[in-house]
Order: sequence, then structure tokens, then C-alpha cells
Amino acid sequence: MQAVLNPPMPTLAVGGSALPAVNVRSNTAAAQFVRYVVIGVVSNAVYFAVFVLGSGSGTAEAVVAAALLSTVIANELHRRVTFRAADRVSWFTAQRDGGGTALIGLAVNEAVVEMLQNLTSHPTSAALAAWSIAISAVVGGLRFFALRTWVFDWP
Repeated sequence: MQAVLNPPMPTLAVGGSALPAVNVRSNTAAAQFVRYVVIGVVSNAVYFAVFVLGSGSGTAEAVVAAALLSTVIANELHRRVTFRAADRVSWFTAQRDGGGTALIGLAVNEAVVEMLQNLTSHPTSAALAAWSIAISAVVGGLRFFALRTWVFDWP
């Protein structure tokens, strides 16, 4: 009866690895990071769908529409779900500051990829894509830190 009234909290564990399980409902940094990553996957799926659906209107227009919509959705989900800050941070603030961190991340990614193209003679598209993904991972981690400590002012 006790298990029905108080079901165990969901945890995230990775196979038989040494990684500790994370209670994804808690407000620890680890739980927030797991939620941040899941929302990142969701927002990338939104980006993909909007880009594919809108690419008939032109690639540039599809990129802008996909980036805007996926960023707005991600910022709102981070406000409500990742950092549970809906009572502390307004929608506008989340969009302004979260969108600003996304733009900074995009600029850093573009600058580093451009620098790599200039430093390497004839880099392959696969190499540039791999670098872009690696840079995005680092920028994403830094963005999580900025969102957690600055935008959503987590104690």
C-alpha cells in the first residue's frame, strides 16, 4: 500500500556504469542538467521539423524560423521545467536573457568553426561538423551554467 501512495522517485542510471543515479525530480544541479539535456533534444527536434517543413520557402527563412521557434520553446521549458523558475522569472526575461545566451553560443560556435576553416587547408565537411558538435557541447555546458546562475538565479 505504501508503494502505491508514495511511488519511488524516477532516477536516471546509465547501464552498469559507476555513474550515480540522479533523481530527475529533484532540484540538484545534476537533475537540472538532465532536464536541460532532455529539453535540448526536444528543441533540436522542433528545429529539425520546422526547418524541413519551411525549407520550401528558402533555406535562410527556414533557419531563422526554426531557430526562433526552437529557442523560444526551449527557454520557456527551461523556465518552467529545468529550473522551475516560473514564479521567479518572467516569460520576457527568460526569452531576453536565455535568447541572449543562445545568440552568444551561436556566435562562439560560428567564430571557432570559421577559425578552424582558416587554419586548416581544405577541411572536410565531416571534420567541420564534428568540431561544430564538440563546440556546441562545450557552449551548451557553459550556457547551462549561465542559465542556472544568472538567468534563472538558482541559489
